[in-house]
Amino acid sequence: MAESDNIVVETAEKIFADLADPQTINNDKTNSWQAPLWQALSEAGLPLSWAPDDLGGSGASLADGFALLNAAGRFAVAVPLAETMLAGWLLAQAKITSPEGEMTVLPASPKDRITIDADGALSGRSRGVPFAKAAKHFAVLAHGKDGVSIALVDASKARIESGLNVGYDHSDTVTLDRVQPVTIKAAPKGLDQTHLMLMGGVTRSLQIAGALESMLDISVRYSNERVAFEKKISKFQAVQHNLARLAGESAAALAAATSAADAIANAKSFNDEVYLEAASAKIRCAEAAEKGGGIAHQVHGAIGFTMEHILHRYSLRALAWRDDFGSESHWAVELGKLVASRGADELWPLVASR
Repeated sequence: MAESDNIVVETAEKIFADLADPQTINNDKTNSWQAPLWQALSEAGLPLSWAPDDLGGSGASLADGFALLNAAGRFAVAVPLAETMLAGWLLAQAKITSPEGEMTVLPASPKDRITIDADGALSGRSRGVPFAKAAKHFAVLAHGKDGVSIALVDASKARIESGLNVGYDHSDTVTLDRVQPVTIKAAPKGLDQTHLMLMGGVTRSLQIAGALESMLDISVRYSNERVAFEKKISKFQAVQHNLARLAGESAAALAAATSAADAIANAKSFNDEVYLEAASAKIRCAEAAEKGGGIAHQVHGAIGFTMEHILHRYSLRALAWRDDFGSESHWAVELGKLVASRGADELWPLVASR
């Protein structure tokens, strides 16, 4: 990891440690922690890491941002940091200046689509939009007769139906009914909704990998503290076996997510190599979220299911992140289509080169 990556991650981790301690947040029923955390993140320029300096951001590299997202996953941060970063990245593709405040992207699912009307207004419905209720603006990828465009939309102009994912974070339905955007520009050639979904998928993969790292740490620590039959449960072979399995899932998720992030950070375009890496990462990390979360709760027993324990902050969010920007089943089908259309012999050199 480069020195600049360390600076970004160290800054974020210090903020998370000071203002986003999982146990403190878990005991705060009024969510009074959110405003100070968001203010600190904003003052450090982290939410707009991927927006260039001349477009209102801090101009961090893709690699910096990906490392930051992994750190955010390790703290199971329940603020729209990843969503605002992704929105800033999308707006920057069309040279649109990012506004201050929370943002999220539309659409957030491969099955939903926003269209551009004849007069330039935006219409469409997007489901499962993370933190739409908290957002002040939306970065929208829309389709019109002239191709794909990127727009900045005032969130107050949209109709938002509140919803919650399994991690108890907002996952809302946003409807645009002939909404005039604040700004709209043509997307660069080659950028389409699939690319946005892949970028979002890698974002979630890194967060899942980070959450699994914390679940492993929490489980190991608990197993060394919990005593049963006059000895620590970490001494039991069955528990050791489960911890080894959890470590394997965590390592696999981290390897898949960081490999995909590296592919995007070093690619000049969203080519087949990026597609393979990103889709594979989302599939593998989603599987690891299910298996790893189950193992962590098994190690903890009944206490891990209580709302008073912090484990659920990680396991439930990791499960929720599985479905954002396309579930593993969606990407498994799409990956199968790519292999069938291009042939394994043609795609294998791309995999082998990684």
